[in-house]
Amino acid sequence: MVIKIQVKKLSADPGELAAKITDSGFQELPVSVAHTLALDRLPLHHRDPFDRILLAQAHVEHLRLLTYDMGLKPYGPVCQVIAEAN
Repeated sequence: MVIKIQVKKLSADPGELAAKITDSGFQELPVSVAHTLALDRLPLHHRDPFDRILLAQAHVEHLRLLTYDMGLKPYGPVCQVIAEAN
């Protein structure tokens, strides 16, 4: 999240965002060797390394990645593109 904030792709206070995530009940998912190895199996539809590691984690952990990024749509059902709220 801090990377996205720094490159101006997300507007938020990092500390406040972290507190809200903690309060929401979400669990942190550390990056493992299995996640990094899964990167080799991902097609290069999208080149952002941050997004690619999230995709790899979703594949390995059998999770769904929710995103606003339409560029991730080619990765199929593991990635669900959601519409931005107005």
